Amino acid sequence: MSVAAFSQAVDTPYQAHYASNLAVGDSVINISNSGATGASLNSGTTASTTGAICANVYTFSPDEQMVSCCSCPVTPNGLVSLSVKTNLVSNTLTPAVPTAVVIKLLATAPVGGSCNNSAAAVTTATLVPGMLAWGTTLHATPTTGVYSVTETAFSPATLSAGEQSRLGSLCNFIIANGSGFGVCASCRLGGLGAANQ
Repeated sequence: MSVAAFSQAVDTPYQAHYASNLAVGDSVINISNSGATGASLNSGTTASTTGAICANVYTFSPDEQMVSCCSCPVTPNGLVSLSVKTNLVSNTLTPAVPTAVVIKLLATAPVGGSCNNSAAAVTTATLVPGMLAWGTTLHATPTTGVYSVTETAFSPATLSAGEQSRLGSLCNFIIANGSGFGVCASCRLGGLGAANQ
C-alpha cells in the first residue's frame, strides 16, 4: 500500500473536488468544522449545537448533470464522512451511474437549528467559514492488486451569484422530485480512510 502525503484542508465556504475511477475504487469525503462561527463548552452532533455548520454537498456527472445533493450538520471539531460510491452515486436522479464526479461543498449556517433541505435554499447571507474538507481515494492498481491511497484537500473556489442560484435550483428540483432519487444519504459520524474501505 502506498500513501500520498496529506495536505492541509482549506477553510472557505465553497470548495470543490474531483473523484475519478469509481469503477475500480472509491473516494470518501471527510468534512470537519474548525469552529470559526463559534463553539460552546458542550459538544453535540446536531445543527442546533452552537457553532454548527451545514455542509451542503452537490455531486455532478462529467456532462454537468447534478446527480445528487444533501446537507449534513457538522459541529465544531466534529468529523463526518460520505462515500462517493455508497452515498453520492448509488441513488442518482438519472439512471446512469457516473464513474467520475465533481463534488462541490458549500458551508452555510443552520436555519432554525436545522440543516434539512439547506442545500436547496442557499443564500449569500447564510454562507459561513469553518468547513475543512478532504478526499481519501482508494484504488487497486491493475497489475498487482495493491491498493493506492491518496488524501487531497478540497480546493477553495469562488462562488458566483449564478452558480449559487444554479446549485440551489438543481438541488430543489431533486428534492421536489418526490421519488427520493438524487437525495444522497446523510453523513456518518467519523472519517473514513483506507482502513475502513
